Amino acid sequence: MAKTIALPVEHDYKVVLEPVITEKTMALLQNENKVTVKVGDFCNKDEIKASFERLYQVKVTDVKIINVAPKAKSRGGRYKGHIAGYKKAIVAIAEGEAVDLFKE
Repeated sequence: MAKTIALPVEHDYKVVLEPVITEKTMALLQNENKVTVKVGDFCNKDEIKASFERLYQVKVTDVKIINVAPKAKSRGGRYKGHIAGYKKAIVAIAEGEAVDLFKE
């Protein structure tokens, strides 16, 4: 008998914001079955695990959290600005399960 996972609630959409799509994260997804997502600044590992399981209906085995620092940028040497920092999580999914990040 398969274990059913609860349906997502509104809070889950504030915890797991959006996937991070880069060459490195796509390699992690294909080779190690790990998904990288941006998460809310207030989140901890337990919240991220529960929310990810409810949103994507998969079993999560591990969660790693990284704070990405803001970066200073300039345009043509004259205009200064910055790219905001954020918190991201690398979520390991159980073997035999998958997440489709590109469904419409």
